Amino acid sequence: MRPIFTIHAGEYLVGCEIEARFPDHRVWVPSKDNGVDLLVTDKSGQKLASIQVKFSKDHLASGKEARATAEIKSGGWWKLDRTKLLESEADLWVLVLCEFNTRKYDYVVVSPKELARRYAAIAPSNDVIQSYFWITRSGRCWETRGLGKSDLRAVCTDTLESKPRDFTAFLNRWPFEKTA
Repeated sequence: MRPIFTIHAGEYLVGCEIEARFPDHRVWVPSKDNGVDLLVTDKSGQKLASIQVKFSKDHLASGKEARATAEIKSGGWWKLDRTKLLESEADLWVLVLCEFNTRKYDYVVVSPKELARRYAAIAPSNDVIQSYFWITRSGRCWETRGLGKSDLRAVCTDTLESKPRDFTAFLNRWPFEKTA
């Protein structure tokens, strides 16, 4: 059994976010790494979701992206294994993005099946998926890896038309939220 105090920052942030938004829910850390980082239950212990967490620092704060337009709130980078994504036992994958200047966090909450489907449309032949997400100040979320300058400008102005790359529907949308 691995020690319980080895969770990484992203797992901690996701757990805290869930507990803050949903005080009647419980967040559990598995004792073994089996591709599920967190388990969420209701207060009676009934499973709501198993979660795989991926964390990224803000990649807009350094390097060539430091010159990114003021319309971009945060950007993250992940290197994902397509086979692990396709075989994931988690109900949800949560990509955590940190805004460098404010230390606020955004969460892309998506099923691994949907994430794999979209990556198949964006980068169909790669076993290793290099993925960049940008979140605009207007609240849109885009997968931007491999886009040219004109498409990146379109992301910044909310005019890009690419359904596989538009992850806005998954931005900070937790499946535990009650709908009216």
